[in-house]
Amino acid sequence: VAIRRKLIQENPFAHIPAQVVGDPARRIFVPQDVVNKVIDVCPDPQWKLLLALARFGGLRIPSEALALTWADVDFAGRRFRVRAAKTAHHADGGIRIVPMFPELEPHFQAVFDQAQEGELYVISRYRSPSTNLRTQLIRYILQAGEKPWIKVWQNLRVSRATELVDQFPSHVC
Repeated sequence: VAIRRKLIQENPFAHIPAQVVGDPARRIFVPQDVVNKVIDVCPDPQWKLLLALARFGGLRIPSEALALTWADVDFAGRRFRVRAAKTAHHADGGIRIVPMFPELEPHFQAVFDQAQEGELYVISRYRSPSTNLRTQLIRYILQAGEKPWIKVWQNLRVSRATELVDQFPSHVC
């Protein structure tokens, strides 16, 4: 813009690549069967649901999963509302409706069945800021006999996005 407005004659940043390119080695697709093995070793329904929400619901962990309340879950309509603080400034207010895919249903039901009367949040056990979900997930991955992938939570979310784009038009995803 400065060159076009004739404020400067040449771009002082021309030697810097203009496009940010991520490291392809960090782009890992995590297959469903691997995630199911890890879910099997998770100690309780809430941990299983956290993992399922990341891989089969495409939620950001921990922010979106911990914001999920029982009022957001519509068992009859087989969907749930997700609040994303990261995109709250967008026109939709950072709220999106996610289908309760068949892979998620049993995990939601198991957590619901164990929830205390009047419980507000779906995930109630792992809300402390001192809880390190990443480190614990790596332990479960190893316990399941798998090798931890690089970005344990993000790679789960992206894997789901990749599957959905293969099945539906991108504007729907």
